[in-house]
Amino acid sequence: MKHKVIFAAALAAMSLLGKGPAQSRENRSAENLARQVCAACHGPNGNSISPLFPRLAGQPAPYIEAQLKSFRDKTRGDPPAVAYMWGMASQLDDGTIKDIAIFYASQALRWRPPAPGAALALGQEIYERGVAAYGIPACKACHGAAGRGNATVPRLAGQHPEYLVKQLGFFKTRLRANDPVMAAVCAELTAEQMQAVALFASSR
Repeated sequence: MKHKVIFAAALAAMSLLGKGPAQSRENRSAENLARQVCAACHGPNGNSISPLFPRLAGQPAPYIEAQLKSFRDKTRGDPPAVAYMWGMASQLDDGTIKDIAIFYASQALRWRPPAPGAALALGQEIYERGVAAYGIPACKACHGAAGRGNATVPRLAGQHPEYLVKQLGFFKTRLRANDPVMAAVCAELTAEQMQAVALFASSR
């Protein structure tokens, strides 16, 4: 209920901020939107506290831009996207989306790495070497050895591991269908493997 109230208030604010084509650029600035609206879920400067919402700080700007457009175009249809981001992104034009992406990409990511353990070791094996038996490539091939992503490939380092697990599950079930490559990668992953690789990726 709390998240629904926050979403409704944020959507109302987005609507007001987006009205009027003659409205000054300063009043519609991406930083204002991020600090006054997006922060309700994604936290100050993109460092969300709740694993329900991803950390955006330090994400590659092209990735954030691509996802916001995918929300707006309704081509990313995982349940949280439909519940929260379809309505929010519907108010954004291309210029505002680009500016929001640049803002979050410039923010410092704040997080704490998880403690070492067996799950972390299994995750490292998958992240660095893949799963040869099922033709699953190493995650680092796209996301980088440090997990920082590049262009439209997201940063995984410092992300909530719980959020990553959910997204892997959405790719596996094709509820998130805006990335065919990830859908193929996740098709054969087990729940244990997804949890382990999410934990390791977030620890980079």
